[in-house]
Amino acid sequence: MDILNYSNIPVMAEVDILVIGGGSAGSLAALAAVENGNHNVMLIERYGYLGGTSTQMLDTFYGFFTPGDAPKKIVSGIPDRIVNLLDETDDVFLRPNTYGAGTGVTYNPERLKWIWDHQMLQAGVNVHLHTMLVDVEKSTGDETICVVWHKSGFHKIRARRIIDCSGDADFCHMADFPYEIAGEKEPAQSMTTTFRMANVDLEKFRKAGGKQMMKQKMEEAVVQGIHPLPRKKGSAHEMVQTGCISTVAVKVSDMMPLQLGELTDAEIEGRKQAFIYEKFFRDEVPGYEDAKIIGLSHHIGVRETRRVYGEYRLTREDCMARKMTDDTVLLCGAPLEDHRKEAEGEEETRWEYIPDGGVYGVPYRTLVPRGSKNSWVAGRCFSATHDAHASCRSMAQTMGMGQAAGTACSLSLDTDTGSGSIDAQKLRKHLKELGAILEMPGREADISKHGWKNNRVE
Repeated sequence: MDILNYSNIPVMAEVDILVIGGGSAGSLAALAAVENGNHNVMLIERYGYLGGTSTQMLDTFYGFFTPGDAPKKIVSGIPDRIVNLLDETDDVFLRPNTYGAGTGVTYNPERLKWIWDHQMLQAGVNVHLHTMLVDVEKSTGDETICVVWHKSGFHKIRARRIIDCSGDADFCHMADFPYEIAGEKEPAQSMTTTFRMANVDLEKFRKAGGKQMMKQKMEEAVVQGIHPLPRKKGSAHEMVQTGCISTVAVKVSDMMPLQLGELTDAEIEGRKQAFIYEKFFRDEVPGYEDAKIIGLSHHIGVRETRRVYGEYRLTREDCMARKMTDDTVLLCGAPLEDHRKEAEGEEETRWEYIPDGGVYGVPYRTLVPRGSKNSWVAGRCFSATHDAHASCRSMAQTMGMGQAAGTACSLSLDTDTGSGSIDAQKLRKHLKELGAILEMPGREADISKHGWKNNRVE
């Protein structure tokens, strides 16, 4: 960045590991890095709390369970610990996905904010909130100097290892690692402003026909022009808080979240649509007559922007072939779920399921930016094609990526090895010791509403 005079920027810290972004992937990466070694770990996050999408927009983890009639629990380790803590205070329950994508783990996102805080404090991770990466001064195999901004000014952080969990691959962009921008080859997935409503009479809603009735009323509203809804389908589900629901219904297409003006327009359009839905619910859906919106997502939900080119690129063919590799570091059984602007006669969302309720393995090499010596990438900007990304972006999988990247990063320091030269079998051994599941389990999962604790891996 030519406008910065690097020589005048003070050094804020020298750390072993710097994690950029405190979403599900980044928080797990920091915890895994600390727990696998005696290293100095710092995490920076641009907002005032951790969790990213898990606390800004959503209240349900997907990806822990495979879809189908014989569901299996396929993600564990530190991610389980987070859900177990929610379960201890009755802040979690299991529920089926509206469109058959597998069992979701619905939680209290406000409680989750505190759990992320507490886990970081307990582990000794040095967390800096309201701190944003603005530039990378230099990145070599031995050291990377990042420039961050906080209200106190610009600062440098010297780090031996970097994990990019920014979602938008901000570090990889600034450090000149190669990437693809969503929308360049295939249409980018649409964005969503989620919203929550209170004072819903859920018993009245269920007696009137529940989700099937609501789906029919949405279709009628669009076809008959009664309400200007952006789509015929959308979901609204019960929250942990009594009488409250959360939605994934708003749909904002044809805008690029990396563009300043377009992201602003998308935020405004998302809020406009949310209140169109509020009127629809109150006017048309039994049980919602006295309901009101009590919260909009902190940030419009962005499904994809930059996707880094790594040492391996996960593809649709890998997913559908249920491919497992020697360096598999997590499992995924989620369907390809492609939210897009539909052409005439097309479905709003394209679904494609992994055959026979199976899973595929996510290779470690998808977490290593191509040519990197001391960097990793985890979360929705990892190395995958548009189609594969549409399957492997669920939060259970992004937590699994963070767990793998943090463990690999710690191992890299312990063995003085570059990110692309990690012994995959040694990494898998460490992950198994953390409780990670790396082979398809035989045991069928308990997906009843309060069955989470019956699936614990001891």
